Amino acid sequence: MVSGGEVVAGVLERRGVGALFTLCGGHVSPILVESKRRGLRVIDVRDEASAVFAADAFARLTGIPGVAVVTAGPGVTNTVTAIKNAQLAQSPLVLLGGAAATMLKGRGALQDIDQIALLRSAVKWSTSVTRLRDLEELVEQAFIKALEGVPGPTFVECPVDVLYPEVTVREWYAKGTKGGGGLRGTLRQWYVDRHLRRLFSGSPREFTVDHAPALHVDETDVRRAWQLLDSASRPVMLVGSQAMLRTAAVGELAEAIDALGVPTYLSGMARGLLGAQHPLLYRHKRRQAFRDADLVVLAGAPMDFRLDYGSQINPKASLISVSRSRAEAELNRRPTLTCISDPSLFLERLEAGNGEVGRQGALARPRWASWLAQLNARERERDDEIRQMSEREGEYVNSLFVLRRLEQHLPDDSVLILDGGDFAAAASYTVAPREPLSFLDPGVYGTLGVGGGFALGAKLVRPSSEVWIIYGDGSAAFSIAEFDTFVRHGLPVIGLVGNDGGWTQIARGQEEMLGDDVGTVLRRTDYHKVAQGYGATGILVETPEEVEPAILKAQRLARSGKPVLINALIDAGDFRAGSISI
Repeated sequence: MVSGGEVVAGVLERRGVGALFTLCGGHVSPILVESKRRGLRVIDVRDEASAVFAADAFARLTGIPGVAVVTAGPGVTNTVTAIKNAQLAQSPLVLLGGAAATMLKGRGALQDIDQIALLRSAVKWSTSVTRLRDLEELVEQAFIKALEGVPGPTFVECPVDVLYPEVTVREWYAKGTKGGGGLRGTLRQWYVDRHLRRLFSGSPREFTVDHAPALHVDETDVRRAWQLLDSASRPVMLVGSQAMLRTAAVGELAEAIDALGVPTYLSGMARGLLGAQHPLLYRHKRRQAFRDADLVVLAGAPMDFRLDYGSQINPKASLISVSRSRAEAELNRRPTLTCISDPSLFLERLEAGNGEVGRQGALARPRWASWLAQLNARERERDDEIRQMSEREGEYVNSLFVLRRLEQHLPDDSVLILDGGDFAAAASYTVAPREPLSFLDPGVYGTLGVGGGFALGAKLVRPSSEVWIIYGDGSAAFSIAEFDTFVRHGLPVIGLVGNDGGWTQIARGQEEMLGDDVGTVLRRTDYHKVAQGYGATGILVETPEEVEPAILKAQRLARSGKPVLINALIDAGDFRAGSISI
């Protein structure tokens, strides 16, 4: 009989995972060993949260659930924030967690806690394996559940005696019962033998390897949406992360948006969908555009705090909300039209189902000309403001100057990862992703510390691309240890720390409202030296003249296979004054 480790590795191989992310532990070693033997890449990280963040990034960029494997107890609990982040970002991933032996659960074994109860609110589906014959089916189910409907993380608890070879497990239990004589010893041996028969007996249950159910579009919704669009004079669309779940179809989605001709804002994973210079792409003054519009289309973007709970949208405007989830589609405000569908599939159908008018694109409609001119003027005005702000001089380097220089040198085939508050958020306005599936940020949960793990997943998926982590100096400390992982596994990631010596996004509002910066002050730490200690190259930037050479040097080193971290000492600017951080 094969071991549980072989069973799990076989499922991962069949599912096309290609790589898994882990931090070693005796409970789960058989999965790692067997996965390596089958040719899967095993990436061991320095923090279990990074393993989950890496699996999350892998899933977002490929559409295949990423896999994180962690040991029991603290290994599982260390993943909780990252798992919740994936749940709220609707990322499909599978967490495989070790557990105490089946016979020892609840008896005070090492690292034995109720892991299922702990993770219940953070995953879509969870299960604990109690017999080897069930293992394959349950891991397969975890993949299916992760993808269907609104995607998200799943959890399979794998007790140590389910994963190791039967002969090894029987030796463990034999040692535990050795030396017991008399009736008590006989009864104990009988009980252990019965438990082992149940654990290992029986052939694996037969089941059909299934995939997530097909997605559908209601043609009545499509016709109604077209009527609303066709009668609009000032339409605007927001495409969110959920529209990017069909990773293989992002090209068709971009073509549909281009043909519809609706001025479009992109958020989250959708950034980069239209490239950097598309005439329908708008990045600034979104709140004002929504208040002036007479039709707003939300494609995979809920009306949560990012849209002021729906109050950003003109109350007199027609509202079309497209989502896989009715709860999200109707969050905080009832739309004129609610469409329960995959947003990308719906937009493709909306464009394809409207004959020659749809294919020509709405940009040709005369009644939209003044609206587009108004949006374009606002865009140019804000770009000019940012340019002027980037030229201000201070004690340290202007943060916008740094980001605008990166924008000038960023290659088309690159991946941007945002991990931070003020500096990272400024980058979202100044550094444009060049192509679809080239941008990663935490999502609605706003978790700091995603950078190292996201970069691991992204670099594995896109090995020839430049992968940049845009760090705030506060967030950098969460995952800078993963530079050790980059070095050990030959993953030449580039990190850029905007180092202003504080938690600036929090400090700005705290000082203004409460008059005290307590808890928000950091040192301008030598993060470049920290990276050097892990075997990467560190570059310090102290003046504007050093910015461009540092970027070019980092790119050269990355092309040669060396991970790099740029530590840029910046001023705490006022670009995002007034932004809400709570």
